[in-house]
Amino acid sequence: MTPRVLIIAGSDSGGGAGIQADIKTVTMLGGHAITAITVITAQNTVGVQALLAVPVDMVLAQIESCLGDIGADVVKIGMIGSAETAGAVAAYFAGRAIPIVFDPVIVATSGGLLADPATVEAFDRLIAMAVLVTPNLPELEALGGEDRLIGLGATILVKGGHGDGEEITDRLIDAEGTRASWSAPRIDTTDTHGTGCTLASAIATLLAQGRSLENAIARARLYVRLSLLDAPGFGSGHGPMGQQNVRLDTAPALNQVTVGLTDYEASRSFYETLGLTLIVDSAPDYARFEAPGGATLSIHRGGGGTYFECDDLDAEVARLQKAGVTFETTPTDKPWLWREAWTRDPAGNAICLYTAGEGRRFPPWRV
Repeated sequence: MTPRVLIIAGSDSGGGAGIQADIKTVTMLGGHAITAITVITAQNTVGVQALLAVPVDMVLAQIESCLGDIGADVVKIGMIGSAETAGAVAAYFAGRAIPIVFDPVIVATSGGLLADPATVEAFDRLIAMAVLVTPNLPELEALGGEDRLIGLGATILVKGGHGDGEEITDRLIDAEGTRASWSAPRIDTTDTHGTGCTLASAIATLLAQGRSLENAIARARLYVRLSLLDAPGFGSGHGPMGQQNVRLDTAPALNQVTVGLTDYEASRSFYETLGLTLIVDSAPDYARFEAPGGATLSIHRGGGGTYFECDDLDAEVARLQKAGVTFETTPTDKPWLWREAWTRDPAGNAICLYTAGEGRRFPPWRV
């Protein structure tokens, strides 16, 4: 089933954030995006030059049109536009059994104000009814802090990107305290326009696929990080991310093949001539190439295999073992930052089930 994601948010004329980032994210993760635009903005990578709120009746008409025909499995709310729209949207969804992921957009990455005090004050009803609220640190402060949001009944994902230090930590918090946290090194880039929109839309799509909240957040964070690493480099300010380049990095996926080599230089030259991009160069025994679309191919003096990336490697291996599949090696952490398990098909072909995350296309030693 294709997840249906209703996005209620503003339009970013520069294509970096808002509805544009949301649609790209939902599409690349296998969902179908339907939309209700709340605000039209004139903005680019350096700022917001103008904005125009869509009348409340038109916002509601878009919602009703989409839900009345196509329906939705989850709702993602971003830039809401006005206090009146916030109240009307909250009233519309009151009592409806559709999960809501609410990204309380207040300030753009470039610094432009996207919600006035009255609108921020009106967020309370949406916060109370959402299954997840995703504020960054400035938004959390503007909304009154963790305790206040928890008091409204919210489960919140506090995004740590605006904090100091080389490590970014995101925390999932509810009335019982911190449920989970995720940390990763800060990516050195200015192409960060749309990170919050992308994360919330990714979480919404993954929830609609039936994933748990923790799993959806973990996979969405990986999607955001890969989109940052694969940004196209447009504009002179905070550029757009590369959501369109993240195709085969969200498991399960057949995304890696390794073939044997006898002559390193000859094999490397052959695959570069085919048009693949060298991303790991460990002469004379190993090299990895990236193909258009995001698949990778490696040459290895020790032989080859076909690689299936798994969402939860250990659980998948356990499932297959229960079904009678025999593994030559069970899940093992490797120094090249992959976790692997090896088996063979009935013809004797080597099959690797693994998880690598950023390590497949963007290892620390990427060329």
